Amino acid sequence: MMKTEELKLAAEWDKTFPKSDKVEHKKVTFANKYGITLAADMYMPGNADAKLPAIAVSGPFGAVKEQCSGLYAQTMAERGYLTLAFDPSFTGESGGMPRYMASPDINTEDFMAAVDFLSVQDDVDADRIGIIGICGWGGMALNTAALDTRVKATVVSTMYDMARVNANGYFDSENSEESRYQKKQALNTLRTEEYKKGEYSRAGGCLPLPVPEDVPFYVKDYSEYYKGRCYHARSLNSNDGWNSIGCQSFMNQPILRYSNEIRSAVLIMHGEEAHSFYFGKDAYNAMTQDSKYTENKEMMVIPGAVHTDLYDNLDVIPFDKMDDFFKRNM
Repeated sequence: MMKTEELKLAAEWDKTFPKSDKVEHKKVTFANKYGITLAADMYMPGNADAKLPAIAVSGPFGAVKEQCSGLYAQTMAERGYLTLAFDPSFTGESGGMPRYMASPDINTEDFMAAVDFLSVQDDVDADRIGIIGICGWGGMALNTAALDTRVKATVVSTMYDMARVNANGYFDSENSEESRYQKKQALNTLRTEEYKKGEYSRAGGCLPLPVPEDVPFYVKDYSEYYKGRCYHARSLNSNDGWNSIGCQSFMNQPILRYSNEIRSAVLIMHGEEAHSFYFGKDAYNAMTQDSKYTENKEMMVIPGAVHTDLYDNLDVIPFDKMDDFFKRNM
């Protein structure tokens, strides 16, 4: 086993969803290839008597495992999977310094490290491992599926392409060389200033409630989730957000470049009314265009659903579909 650092993990149940009496739960840690120790919640079906299929879950971008990913993990464990909801490097209870940084490389490695960990568990069938990526970790999940041949099935939920949104802005409204140059110039000026000071500033999380009436719906949607019904003290989006330069490296990292070479099964699911729907739709098209491996690729459009409906709305999240997809493909 790779050596891990000792993390201080919360002992109490501090999730934003109720604990299920159908599964067992424990905290675990594992290291990625960069030596960063990740903290995770493991959920296990009660009374399992055989090796289990396993699923690693992460996201949304700026959330913690006590929010959306934990809800997915616990619910899938109720359906017979051993699941692992983890905090990515530099966030939540996971290690990594400085805090509140994101990296297309390291965060993809976080998923692969979770697969490492699951592969060696005595109660896991190493030939049946899948991943679920939510929001910004949907893009990371696709990147992982393109890189890690151990992953047999991938579910991508209400996804963001973090490279695209950082480079092009929301709805591609800043998709020009001049706009990108101005953003890079501002970020690099800030880097120099913060290096002199010896500390990083935070970009800010979601707007406090109540949000102003004139903001876009998706801004209100995020705030009601992160600042309202699913607030968590360790969540970046619930508090002061990422470091101001924390996502800079995404601007020239096309993380979905080889998605059309993914041979394993992929299900992309997105709400039809989500502001982010174009990310999921375009990712599916790019994954299947000029690909020899389209037979096990699916796109599920959920009528009437907005972005955060797939975070915690149990009437909307298609767990039956996900269960069927994983059972068929791993």
